[in-house]
Amino acid sequence: MTAVRLAAVDVGASSGRVMLARVGPETLELAEAHRFRNEPVRAAGTLHWDVLALYRGVLEGLRAAGPVAGLGIDTWAVDYGLLDATGALLGNPVHYRDGRTEGVGDRVAEQLGPARLYATTGLQHLPFNTLYQLVAAAGTPQLEAAHRLLLIPDLIAYWLSGVIGAEVTNASTTQLYDLRRRAWATDLMADAGIRGELFPPLREPGTRIGPVLPTLGLPGTPEVVAVGSHDTASAVVGVPAVGEHFAYISCGTWSLVGVELDAPVLTEASRRANFTNESGVDGTFRYLRNVMGLWPLQESMRTWGTTDLPALLREATDEPAFRSVVDPDDPTFLPPGDLPARIAEACRRTGEPVPVHPAATVRCILDSLALAHRRAVQQAQQLSGRHVDAVHVVGGGARNDLLCQLTADACGLPVLAGPVEATALGNALVQARALDAIGGGLAELRSVLRATQQIVRYEPRADAAAWRAAARRLGWED
Repeated sequence: MTAVRLAAVDVGASSGRVMLARVGPETLELAEAHRFRNEPVRAAGTLHWDVLALYRGVLEGLRAAGPVAGLGIDTWAVDYGLLDATGALLGNPVHYRDGRTEGVGDRVAEQLGPARLYATTGLQHLPFNTLYQLVAAAGTPQLEAAHRLLLIPDLIAYWLSGVIGAEVTNASTTQLYDLRRRAWATDLMADAGIRGELFPPLREPGTRIGPVLPTLGLPGTPEVVAVGSHDTASAVVGVPAVGEHFAYISCGTWSLVGVELDAPVLTEASRRANFTNESGVDGTFRYLRNVMGLWPLQESMRTWGTTDLPALLREATDEPAFRSVVDPDDPTFLPPGDLPARIAEACRRTGEPVPVHPAATVRCILDSLALAHRRAVQQAQQLSGRHVDAVHVVGGGARNDLLCQLTADACGLPVLAGPVEATALGNALVQARALDAIGGGLAELRSVLRATQQIVRYEPRADAAAWRAAARRLGWED
């Protein structure tokens, strides 16, 4: 086997990039070919993704990358584009942070039954799940005219290859996928008033979709490969773990905190804890909880008009620990806007001291996020029966020394931080295996990561009583 050049297209909530990878049995190199912004647009009161601008960024990145053997696309979950009978996009996809789903999830759960929803889909209740978006869109001209629904990475893959399909790791995030049958939940769709014919055939990660359309004029004739198209699925492939006794935190705008399992956990206790079961690569299941992640920090920095995160973190390190803590998953933190003001109001509401300057707000955010990580890691172990010896932090949060140390302290476990580019690396590894440049299962893919990527270890410091006390202030069981 010889190393191949590949393009990993990774589009996140705030930016997208095309990463050029060189992958072989003993080789895993990554370089950024192109980066582009992902800026939502509000029009006529609705918040949209500018998906055509994203597609242009992808094409520019693929041209900058030069000739490659393959390319794979991963993005965020739940959002979709609607196509008419000719394959034309009917409008810019609606952003999951738009307010159209407010209250819809509760109505749907009451109609269909929360136990049935969980037993079928295994998904945690999140207000923006695709199921709720489609119920909110019922009767709109776009949805009435739609012939196909494609999740965002499948839409980009369609524009590149001309082939329509739905990759299962992302399909499993819609709350319209039957986890045990590994098929679309058509009965659930019918009872929710959703047309099952909107949904395309499913495909597994590692499927070779087809060559890039020659009319696009891209260098060479790369093969479009279905990877773990939900970015967390690719990120979990990119976790350099040994064995099965690990927790992962894919930390960026969101923190996805969980364990990797061979079977879903569909118990009533799991449903009540709001844990989710999502399909992973090679038939695995991502048993995890969505935590708000670094979004409050990102939005606070935007509000303050600063980009100097290192300076903020240095100042936050000197702030008193646990002076103020909030629940990062408070729904008031979900929409864009003045997050520092909302954090201050949440503190007033719960009797916490109000942060009075940016460093105090940052420390409040990171202490609170570490507490949320702790809670999710503990619950994942309890609910799944999977013991954890270490926590792997991958993604942008792996660069945040303060958050990584706080997470180690909170969990009482070593934190292994890195790689930062776990999503693109996992994307590239699945592509390389599909193109016969490497072999083996997830254990073999992860051994390549350990041999080639930098990992930083954070040991927990003995302050367990302080973390328990802080958790009790949030009303969380210890």
